[in-house]
Amino acid sequence: MYLVSACLAGVNCKYDEGNNEKEEIKKLVEEGKAILVCPEQLGGLPTPRLPSEIKGDKVFNIEGEEVTEYFYRGAYETLKIAKMYKIKEAIFKAKSPSCGCGEIYDGTFSGNLIEGDGITTSILKGNGISVMTEHDFYKKIKKE
Repeated sequence: MYLVSACLAGVNCKYDEGNNEKEEIKKLVEEGKAILVCPEQLGGLPTPRLPSEIKGDKVFNIEGEEVTEYFYRGAYETLKIAKMYKIKEAIFKAKSPSCGCGEIYDGTFSGNLIEGDGITTSILKGNGISVMTEHDFYKKIKKE
């Protein structure tokens, strides 16, 4: 059983009300092999919402408002769900301030990437849950 970013399964929960649907990930959900989460919605942020990025140890939206608390609240709610279902592996949206794994935007809203993890990814990894991006997932299934 996987935990997956809801946007990857076609749920319109991105900041702009869109999604990042990936057919293979949507199929996992349809087959009962994955649980959907949107940490930002779980943390109390609305959809649509202003885009946010991590700068240092805080999260700010594009208007400069600090939204760190929402991101941590959503991360811990996501962790509760993972523990409830005894999930050991997550497939999360690359580069996201919540779900990014390995690289995230640098906080300048200029498209620049830096090494790092999103807030939820950090919390899950710190609790022994493996996290991969949708790109890592595709590499994995191509090998199998």
